[in-house]
Amino acid sequence: MAKSSNNSRLLLLQHLVREISTDSDLTGADSEVMDAILRLDDTFRGTKDQLPSRDSSMAGEVPKSHHSDHSSKLVGGSCDPRLPPIMDDKLELAVFTHPALSNNNNTTYDRLEILGDAYIELIATKLVWEKFPDLPAGRISQIREILVKNETLAGFAESFGLDSRVSVPPNYNTPSKRWTKTKGDVFEAYVAAVILSDTVCGYEVAEHWLAGLWMPILKNLGHQKGELRSKEALAKKIMGKNVKLEYIEERPSIQQKGGTQTFFVALYLTGWGWGRRFLGSGQGLSKAAAGDEAAKKALLNTPLILEIMSAKESWESNS
Repeated sequence: MAKSSNNSRLLLLQHLVREISTDSDLTGADSEVMDAILRLDDTFRGTKDQLPSRDSSMAGEVPKSHHSDHSSKLVGGSCDPRLPPIMDDKLELAVFTHPALSNNNNTTYDRLEILGDAYIELIATKLVWEKFPDLPAGRISQIREILVKNETLAGFAESFGLDSRVSVPPNYNTPSKRWTKTKGDVFEAYVAAVILSDTVCGYEVAEHWLAGLWMPILKNLGHQKGELRSKEALAKKIMGKNVKLEYIEERPSIQQKGGTQTFFVALYLTGWGWGRRFLGSGQGLSKAAAGDEAAKKALLNTPLILEIMSAKESWESNS
């Protein structure tokens, strides 16, 4: 067990070094320290095939041939962290056994995926909480859902070849929502098994592994404002009696890689002598965010706003 624990510590160190070396917020850090970290990262990259994925002397090891080539695949445009090891053979076998194949819940992923789901929810919440300290609770929940939904987790399972290792009933692994959920369940079970099989470092290893997988998705979200205020600011400037602002979805949303969805909203004004005048359009990861972006663009169009405010003043003075 000591060797397994050492392997986990090495993997944890590798994740930490990779995270630090790619963090743009550390550009002002001590140059000598950063040079040392970059050299260590280069060493890990150059010797990744020599770093043991688990104690190969353990009896009954599940073959790794199905996923040995997947640790360097891309997810969200960045190199994946290494697949962390499961230090217990029985747990590993259970991770890759569908519940329909056994009446014993302890020999399938049935119980493991429930625990893994809870761990993943907690780790995702903590990550979003720390990365976006000013976000309200509702937005934290929205971003967390992007990270933990079945489509995202199923994509990770495919990237590491976990889907090709799972034993399922005949004709079960055909493309469908059911198969997507199964891949997500297997990934959740894998996370639980990593944590349960290493009581010393398992949780930290899983946390850094998941953070490495999720960070490209979070970076694609861009800057997250604490509150959406542009709609409110625009309304204060140009709204009035019998005046209407319409936020209309101008085209269908687009499903992006990494599980995100982009919405497109156009903003129209009816009132002050205009009927459905176009004010601007925006896009975002929710209809609310896209609408707020449209309002922001309208506010930045100073000539437009001044024209509307002048018309508003004229109508109000003549009424």
